[in-house]
Amino acid sequence: MRLSQEQLAQFEREGYLFFPSLFSSDEMKVLRDEVPSIYKEFRPEIIREKDGLTPRTSFAAHTYSDVFAKLARHPRMVEPVQQYFDEPVYMHQFKINGKQAFDGDVWQWHQDFGTWYNDDGMPEPRAMNVAIFIDEVNEFNGPLYFIPGSHREGVVAAGHDLKTTSYPLWTLDNNKVRELVAKGGMVAPKGPAGSMLMFHGCLVHGSPSNMSPWDRVIVYLSLCTVSNRIRRAKRPPWIAHRNFTPVVSLSDDCLLRKDVSGLPWPGHEVDLAAMQRGDGPAAWTAEVAQHADQAEASAV
Repeated sequence: MRLSQEQLAQFEREGYLFFPSLFSSDEMKVLRDEVPSIYKEFRPEIIREKDGLTPRTSFAAHTYSDVFAKLARHPRMVEPVQQYFDEPVYMHQFKINGKQAFDGDVWQWHQDFGTWYNDDGMPEPRAMNVAIFIDEVNEFNGPLYFIPGSHREGVVAAGHDLKTTSYPLWTLDNNKVRELVAKGGMVAPKGPAGSMLMFHGCLVHGSPSNMSPWDRVIVYLSLCTVSNRIRRAKRPPWIAHRNFTPVVSLSDDCLLRKDVSGLPWPGHEVDLAAMQRGDGPAAWTAEVAQHADQAEASAV
């Protein structure tokens, strides 16, 4: 999958590209059927909403789910980023964001690179998100909001919000958001399952809560150039990976082939010591630690 010169120019201007219906309904069924089995597990990689039950985001599913490991190596998602940066990329982060019907909470206004820089020591914004809609995204179920052109502001001052949701985030204040929207406006890309987004690490974005009766699951690959690897090991490796091996793409039909596997994904481990220290989201409660201890004891 190669981006045209027109698409590259649009990305530079607006900070994102949208590809409606890039993946087929058959490919989406393979992915969608895998999500419930992941969310029903009690794993430290799965962060839940403040109610302690509703899944908010599931990290690193590509390290234990073969289906999502294949998605993490899919050429339609990986190759445009490699083309843009003209360099091999590694998987900095992989997450399944599940904004569940009625209970999916807000994601505040933020830049992803702000968190990658402050928490992970990523030197430059030579990383970006590529996202695929597992469900239809409409105006009711919490679509992503983008401020076009905001990536050209570079890194914007942000505060560390530890209270609004169950997941800590470096967020922008309201006055800055007003200023940016006055310049670039707001858009909310919507479309059927199988649509794909790629957006700049400095693009300001967020999403509202989901009050609708429809789930809105989106999978994000955060791909970083190998030369721009993170320098700080503050967060657990299942949130900020330490494996800087370049992603190698599979065949374009990999999601529909039983004879193609995405696993094993090297370099992954659950950092139980970091969990017990409390490094990371507030959702790593004593209950999570207890389950982790039990899992560790069982392994022994």
